Amino acid sequence: MSRRHAAPKREVLPDPRFGDIVVTKFMNRIMEHGKKSVAERIFYGAMDMVQDKMKRDPIEIFHEALDAIKPKVEVRSRRVGGATYQVPVEVRPERAQALAIRWLATAARGRNEDTMAERLANEVMDAAQGRGSAAKKREDTHKMAEANKAFAHYRW
Repeated sequence: MSRRHAAPKREVLPDPRFGDIVVTKFMNRIMEHGKKSVAERIFYGAMDMVQDKMKRDPIEIFHEALDAIKPKVEVRSRRVGGATYQVPVEVRPERAQALAIRWLATAARGRNEDTMAERLANEVMDAAQGRGSAAKKREDTHKMAEANKAFAHYRW
């Protein structure tokens, strides 16, 4: 990692169907081996399933799911005098979004449904209601930060 200056933020174009930048970021996360069309098919198929089951705008539900799993605090390792402490720190909005996208994609991959589109659709619906593996990951992160609140004075 360069110490001179931060890497420039890359511009992400909105997706063709919904015109949403967050959707493009999510599709880039579920994409494997550069196969964007496969990732698009998976995501759009999942959103169609969500719309069929929930009878609401799927992008609205997708954003609700992301908001439900965005962490507020996390722990960062901080070395003080030979000991390493887990120090709770607030999460920046960009990082919270990145973590939510990563956790949602990972949780969807870990499910047991037949197709990736089904897994993603069910995980999005679960996350929007505060259930599922991605929501559990957020709760675990918050519990860890709460348990290490005593080391908050080491925040930098």
